[in-house]
Amino acid sequence: MHNDTITPIDSAWQERALCAQTGADFFFPEPGSSVREAKRICGMCEMRTACLDYALAHDERFGVWGGLSEKERLRLRRAENS
Repeated sequence: MHNDTITPIDSAWQERALCAQTGADFFFPEPGSSVREAKRICGMCEMRTACLDYALAHDERFGVWGGLSEKERLRLRRAENS
């Protein structure tokens, strides 16, 4: 049997991120719900930059990543492509 070797992305930041200790509910709220608490937690997290880089590289379309909502990441992507 042939197994392709897939090199995993360095995900050590995910284990050290504050969201890993908090739970996903804050970061993936129901549509129309506030993301204020998620952004507050992100603002204190030393992994925020790595998280945002991951979200942008993997085109994450849902939730708060690196302190930015879906709409904010979309605006950032558009600004970078302009």
